[in-house]
Amino acid sequence: MYKVSLITGDGIGPELSESAISVLNTIHDKLGLKFDITQLFAGDKALEQTGKALPDDTVDYIKKSDACMKAPVGESAADVIVVLRRMLDLYANIRPAKSYPHMPALRDDIDLVIVRENTEDLYTGKEFSLGNSSVALRIISEAASKRIAKYAFESAIQRNSKKKVTCVHKSNVMRITDGMFAKSCLEVSKDYPEIEFEQMYVDACAMNLIRQPEKFDVVVTTNLFGDILSDESSQVVGGLGMAPAANIGDEFALFEPVHGAAFDIAGKNIANPSSFLLSIKMMLDWLGKKHQDTKCFEIGEKLENTIFDLVKSGIKTKDIGGQMSTTEFTKQITDKL
Repeated sequence: MYKVSLITGDGIGPELSESAISVLNTIHDKLGLKFDITQLFAGDKALEQTGKALPDDTVDYIKKSDACMKAPVGESAADVIVVLRRMLDLYANIRPAKSYPHMPALRDDIDLVIVRENTEDLYTGKEFSLGNSSVALRIISEAASKRIAKYAFESAIQRNSKKKVTCVHKSNVMRITDGMFAKSCLEVSKDYPEIEFEQMYVDACAMNLIRQPEKFDVVVTTNLFGDILSDESSQVVGGLGMAPAANIGDEFALFEPVHGAAFDIAGKNIANPSSFLLSIKMMLDWLGKKHQDTKCFEIGEKLENTIFDLVKSGIKTKDIGGQMSTTEFTKQITDKL
């Protein structure tokens, strides 16, 4: 029995959470992999009602669970996800970008993953005013850089793909901070001679994600660059609706969709839940690896294949030009599972 904490979020978050619960319950009831799901409160509504975007009770429940899933939250997102990433040392932000049928991808052969350092850079929030100027401290350490580089190379080994790691930085301008990141990745690459290694400036990477996205395999980069490039890579394969994400540490992991709370369509039951459901697949893979549970891998692959076959048949939710509601789309998946 795996204990899963689920932050239901804001906007379309509760609707996506219901979809995720339906899928997890189907896996629990029909496929023999057991889950104990606890729904938790965090985000804008939590801030409004309790004065804290991330209540202490929510944090306590998360720490007691085997893994956490987080639906999108609103304006208080930084006070939820950024805090949890640092609190739980979830140092690797993993964002796959893969072509799916009948989605407006630039090509049908894109299969890459952004491996983003998740604890440092400008996202530490160390900002202050200095007279009429504002200053932000950019922190890049050798330890964190080597840790995320190792994760990227290990990911390249495990992926059935090109066996290539691209280190993305801007060391020609930020010579000390990005210079350290680039040097650290280069040093780690020497431990993986079987993996092709290249370095690329972030502006060139942004261009090449449009020009030649099929050339990428694993992209490792810093926190800010990773945030931007992962959104770009998601759009390259058709949009954020098919973009899952994982925040992974040595002992714990949190899984979420890349996109936000989409308040403009909240409550209409038209949101595409695929990104959150593909996050379940990432969670199953992580649980399978951590607990050496082959059933997790098997069911994760089955879930992804079910979503793939469904969109291949042309079935979509209304928010992306289809005819189905969120509930109807989810039922198609649970029936096929």
